[in-house]
Amino acid sequence: MSDKSLRDLRQPSRPASGKPPRITFPCDYPIKVVGDAAEDFPALVCQVVTRHAPDFDAAQMQVVDSRNGRFQSVRLTIRATGEAQLQALFVELKATGRVHMVV
Repeated sequence: MSDKSLRDLRQPSRPASGKPPRITFPCDYPIKVVGDAAEDFPALVCQVVTRHAPDFDAAQMQVVDSRNGRFQSVRLTIRATGEAQLQALFVELKATGRVHMVV
């Protein structure tokens, strides 16, 4: 595994007003998880997501292979209940060592 740090593109940037953007919880929250293509990658993502969002519907999950087949993106939507839930989910996904990016 390389020493490259993982990018979390969900980190909010500060608008010109200096106030953080607001998300009203609970809400439907789309997530895209990108990792190396592997037969078990979608199942891994599903296991992690289910721990943080037990009502997650895996049947709605979409798996898209990259053009060259090296990467896969798993697209899903959870019912987000708060910032702490999202942060814990992102941390656990990154800790698998198989996730390159969470968008």
